[in-house]
Amino acid sequence: MSSPARMPLLEHFRELRKRLFYSAVAILVFSFLGWFLYDAIINRLAAPVCDLRAAAQSSSRNCGVLYINGVLGPIDLKFKISLIIGLLLASPFWLFQLWSFVAPGLHSRERRNSILFTIFAIPFFAIGVYIGYLILPIAVKVLLGFTPSNLSNLVRFDDYLSFVTQLILIFGIAFELPVFLVSLNLARVLSGRSILKPWRYAIFGIMLFAAIFTPTGDPITMMLLAIPLIVLYLLAGLIALVIDRKRRLNIEVDR
Repeated sequence: MSSPARMPLLEHFRELRKRLFYSAVAILVFSFLGWFLYDAIINRLAAPVCDLRAAAQSSSRNCGVLYINGVLGPIDLKFKISLIIGLLLASPFWLFQLWSFVAPGLHSRERRNSILFTIFAIPFFAIGVYIGYLILPIAVKVLLGFTPSNLSNLVRFDDYLSFVTQLILIFGIAFELPVFLVSLNLARVLSGRSILKPWRYAIFGIMLFAAIFTPTGDPITMMLLAIPLIVLYLLAGLIALVIDRKRRLNIEVDR
């Protein structure tokens, strides 16, 4: 087994700076693409609250409860949405840069496992983001449903965008849980048994995570995040048990 490469601390900082620079360039390039897709994206994001396309076709200059505040509000909003799109679309690249920074300090087998982590982390992140987007209309309907019937609820688009971003990113990050658990098992840090043994505490931790980090705070959205995470956690534990069993069989064959 080859020994991991050793680098001075200063070289680590230089390598980190290089990887961050490459990631930032990728995000900026995709943000440039998001700039041109702005109208289509904003129509999609606003759909749970207001149909912007229908409002434009009817020559209406406002759209229900959504509004943009200030002279610089429209351009600020366009920059924010473009940057968010850049961050999401560039996720394969900055995840690869993360692996490239960590890989030199790993053994050859751990590097192969890291490649698998990168390959699986991207689709799981994308699935989480997509599920968060699907849940968005439900969350908006539940929250706006608390508005008294004799009052109207004006929503600033900046605040709404922050809410949408938090929701989809939390789902995207949360869906990385099984990838991390299986990767730790492949790296021989965690066994399948050690993953599943504290299942009661793990489920409680997942519920607590959903309660704290779900931006809506309503029980429906919390459960829509917690239930898939619990299923993915149990599935990751079962996969780890299979890997452990295969590893033991290989050791017995070698003997």
